[in-house]
Amino acid sequence: MRKNSTRGARLLDSGGLWELSLKLLGARARTMGELRAKLGLRAAVVQDVETTIARLKDCGYLDDRRFAESFTTARLQDQGLGKRRVLQELRKHRVAPALAETTVRKTYETVDEVGLIERYIRRRFHRSGDGALFANERDLASAYRRLLRAGFGGGDIIRVLKRFAANPELVDQFEEEPQNEGDG
Repeated sequence: MRKNSTRGARLLDSGGLWELSLKLLGARARTMGELRAKLGLRAAVVQDVETTIARLKDCGYLDDRRFAESFTTARLQDQGLGKRRVLQELRKHRVAPALAETTVRKTYETVDEVGLIERYIRRRFHRSGDGALFANERDLASAYRRLLRAGFGGGDIIRVLKRFAANPELVDQFEEEPQNEGDG
């Protein structure tokens, strides 16, 4: 037996961990890593966590590949996010790095990221009173940072911002950040 690390919550046996895991998975999809962390805080016996995880996988209730595919597709279709952001979010959900990278690469292989950036800009930014989308340096800098956070590459952002800027020369101040090999 081990001491409980969460205040006031009682430690659970294998049956209790099973019930808790079903409750957690009923609320929203989770990855093995997320569930392992949650159950680990409540397990009376650490090995019961792995037994519960294996049982959930055998029953088809827990599948990181299915989670990664559905998560990636939703982020692309519903939010129009770039590859880098989706990859970062999958890692936060504790999806194995190789699985996350493969899933993102496969989902985005036919996506025109420049077109995706253009749609993102049209959806998220509003024209000023004079009709320009990005009328000054401050607006451009803000848009550039926001597009980077949305997971797009610097080079593509610069190309698209030049098309939307009232003064395209202002865009030249933004440097393209180097591409990491994993950022396909």
